[in-house]
Amino acid sequence: MIRTAARLALCMALGAVAAGPALAQKVRLATSMGDIVLQLDPEKAPKTVENFTQYVKAGHYDGTIFHRVIDNFMIQGGGYTPDMKERATSRPAIPLESRNGLANARGSLAMARTMVPDSARAQFYINVKDNAFLDQPNSRDGHGYAVFGKVVEGMEVVDRIKAVATGPKDGMGDVPVQPVVIKKATLEK
Repeated sequence: MIRTAARLALCMALGAVAAGPALAQKVRLATSMGDIVLQLDPEKAPKTVENFTQYVKAGHYDGTIFHRVIDNFMIQGGGYTPDMKERATSRPAIPLESRNGLANARGSLAMARTMVPDSARAQFYINVKDNAFLDQPNSRDGHGYAVFGKVVEGMEVVDRIKAVATGPKDGMGDVPVQPVVIKKATLEK
């Protein structure tokens, strides 16, 4: 009886370990300018990956835009619709996982946050160049920004997005003149 219970517990634990990283290794962002495939890193940023994949599953990113685009810096999305209405978030803010050894390098995927370190919710950005000043402890506040993945397909799409014309809109700067829409975000195995 005890050996059977121990075997069952071991099988359940192994199943949980196997299910963890396989949860969502990749996410495809089908945008109005082409597809971007993101490889997530659940080992180095488990809470951030879990949060991001839950928003993907809920359809939160579908129909949002890249609302902040700065050539030679990054493209940011996941928070606004084409009419600049902020998309409500359904999950609490997550703890900052910036001390995970991942860098804000070209093509890396990271969470946007406010000046409060543990404030990231749904908005994310993709670095279009190496931005070491966003890494912990280099950042202005010493906390850094949590990298949790990287672009593995579609960096040419990211490069096209970073080059679009931008301007002020609804009190925000660096907004693409023509909206760059995330039509659909999907999990891939």
